[in-house]
Amino acid sequence: MRTDADDKMSEVPGVEIFPGDNRFPSLSRGFNQRWLSSPEYIRTVTSPEDTRAALEKAYADKPKGPARTRITVRSGGHCYEDFVCAADVRVIIDVSPMCGMYFDPDMDAQCVEAGATNWHVYSHLYPATGRALPGGSCYSVGLGGHITGGGFGLLSRQYGLTVDYLYAVEVAVIQEDGTAALVTARMDDTDPWRKALAWAHTGGGGGNFGIVTRFWFRGLPKPPGQVLLCGLEWKWEDFTDVRDFRALLDAYAGYFEAHQDPATPEGRLFSLLTLGHRSSGKIGLLAQIDADDLEEAERTMTRFLDAVDGPIGPASGPLATPMGEHPPLPDMQIPRLLPWLTATQALNASGENRSGKYKSAYLREPLTPAQVTALWDYLGNTHFTDYDNPQAGLQIDSFGSAVNRAEFTGLRTAVPQRDSILKMQFAAYWTPGDPEEAAHLAWVRETYAATFADTGGVPRVSTPDEPRNTDGCYINYPDVDLSDQRWNRSEDRWSTLYYKDAYPALQAVKKHWDPHHVFRHGQSIEPAEGTPQPPRLP
Repeated sequence: MRTDADDKMSEVPGVEIFPGDNRFPSLSRGFNQRWLSSPEYIRTVTSPEDTRAALEKAYADKPKGPARTRITVRSGGHCYEDFVCAADVRVIIDVSPMCGMYFDPDMDAQCVEAGATNWHVYSHLYPATGRALPGGSCYSVGLGGHITGGGFGLLSRQYGLTVDYLYAVEVAVIQEDGTAALVTARMDDTDPWRKALAWAHTGGGGGNFGIVTRFWFRGLPKPPGQVLLCGLEWKWEDFTDVRDFRALLDAYAGYFEAHQDPATPEGRLFSLLTLGHRSSGKIGLLAQIDADDLEEAERTMTRFLDAVDGPIGPASGPLATPMGEHPPLPDMQIPRLLPWLTATQALNASGENRSGKYKSAYLREPLTPAQVTALWDYLGNTHFTDYDNPQAGLQIDSFGSAVNRAEFTGLRTAVPQRDSILKMQFAAYWTPGDPEEAAHLAWVRETYAATFADTGGVPRVSTPDEPRNTDGCYINYPDVDLSDQRWNRSEDRWSTLYYKDAYPALQAVKKHWDPHHVFRHGQSIEPAEGTPQPPRLP
């Protein structure tokens, strides 16, 4: 809820932070230490009007040189590519001080300011209201980017995506005359362009149209009072050939393919499977289920673990090592009953400050035998056998169920992937300055390319004419390699892989609301040509 302290802070405008200020090194970089910047200044903002004024000034200022021209926006700083922090950035507008949450009676909706993080939702919104966004488990991710890319997490199979509850947004934009304005746009707006602007923020990605200052949500779900949480791991040394590896992946994918009804406990169970490179020594599994009906939850968790762990020879043990950005859970080999907020805190991690490279894929069906064989090979069994990086691997998240509800298909949101059962993230981390950076990049690029070798090195989208087990990529895990013909040899452009058929409508919104193409980066939405009409939305 909004407090007196929040109101007082919003009355004090933000500040311009220049090189030499002790805050500058921290605020000129993000989570991924590959991307550093040296902008002319960083502008913190504390209110929507402060944001509007900061944007107008930044746009009006003349660059000091031709090398730095972009204005970018920072909330949590978790952009995986150099879209926010890069050598060509002139000004960073940092909205992180703007992190209030309160009920807005005029909107009849819960307001969340764009600088808030996942942690604010867990530690502020939930205790005050009993409700939460079905968002991610990484506490420091900023909602300004997380929501606008679609946003998913451990509750999404039960409740859907964060954007499924988005009612309205407030956005600072640059108008045709070069002045900045605050625009409030609702999903049921009678003005078609404002309605389109709200819709574009339901999966169109951050940093494309303007600076979001506030989000409003209706009908936010109530998380379960308690959950069962379980963590297992297997030793890589016990997987002596590809058959047990294939059995594990087939069983895992098969379970979620068979259970896509959120009305059932199986359809609400969330899991992630982490396949580390063999040098990590381990394969990990995490699972969580709503346990308000404890007996049903215990039966469901047991059946899930039997389905996944039962068909393979290697014996599982406690999850004693970190799984990507998730901490170890050494005491949860036997599923443990915890309050939802306590379990969320146990899983909440942001990872160390490292350099990284990431790729993603939606899966509509289990991996093919060729895809499984490629993963086996490139995880250090026949390829990259001398590669030593325990922080390289891929995570396969359960997906779908409530995400795939019929009412969200079509253009009801800008997230077009609404019939997938799994979501994959390929990642390699390393210490900044590591002389083996080229090897880390090579591993993640070549592993991904080999996995999807049959479709041009990328997980091509599925269409009625050409159905596939893949359906493109997740915009919140951006990957500039998708724009590079060396790595994307398919017929699907990066824009198709992220947005599918929603892209032309997003281009129209871009042209109308960002006529000067102020908000741009390596994969920003391209403005439509000519004078587009507002997209026809449901």
